[in-house]
Amino acid sequence: MSHGDAVESDAGADAAPGTTRVPANEDIGLIAGVRAGDLKAFEHLYRRYQPRLARFVGNLMRSSPAVEEVVNDTLMVVWDRPDSFSGASKFSTWLFAIAYRKALRERHRRPLPVLDPGDAIDADPPPDDTLARERVRAVLIAAMQELSVEHRAVVDLTYFHETGYREIAEIMDCPVDTVKTRMFHARRHLRRKLAGEFSDWI
Repeated sequence: MSHGDAVESDAGADAAPGTTRVPANEDIGLIAGVRAGDLKAFEHLYRRYQPRLARFVGNLMRSSPAVEEVVNDTLMVVWDRPDSFSGASKFSTWLFAIAYRKALRERHRRPLPVLDPGDAIDADPPPDDTLARERVRAVLIAAMQELSVEHRAVVDLTYFHETGYREIAEIMDCPVDTVKTRMFHARRHLRRKLAGEFSDWI
């Protein structure tokens, strides 16, 4: 089964490059600690989600200098307004939805930098055991730059964060069918751009 087949099943079962699943109950325990004023619980959540949010927001904003600001503002919501997390969704869904909204607002305030596709490929490759995975990720990110921000968000959440369509719909505040349509058009574009070595991965 290709990665694309796994995506269409809405299970997000295949491991996306560079992602690690976090048990939801751990997040619930930590946010409860934050509500009680536990700074260490907040720091744990910060360390857990800052890299993931930075990659997600950076992809949406094309590595704009505002990425760090958006990520920090998002994480400060956890500390300043932990009670705004109702528990109706997964903690990660709630957090990524905040980041997505903040990134969209910031995009309207500042012009986006023009990203050279070559910038996505690391000049100093990682060790051999992760080289193939990192290479796929770099090539995919470069190809994604021609997509709209909504299409990039769907692809990023699916392939790099193992997020299913229903959860993406919650994050982006749109119907599940809209997510599926965006993914269909995004995959069609990416397959054209990645014809050859990586096209079967999409």
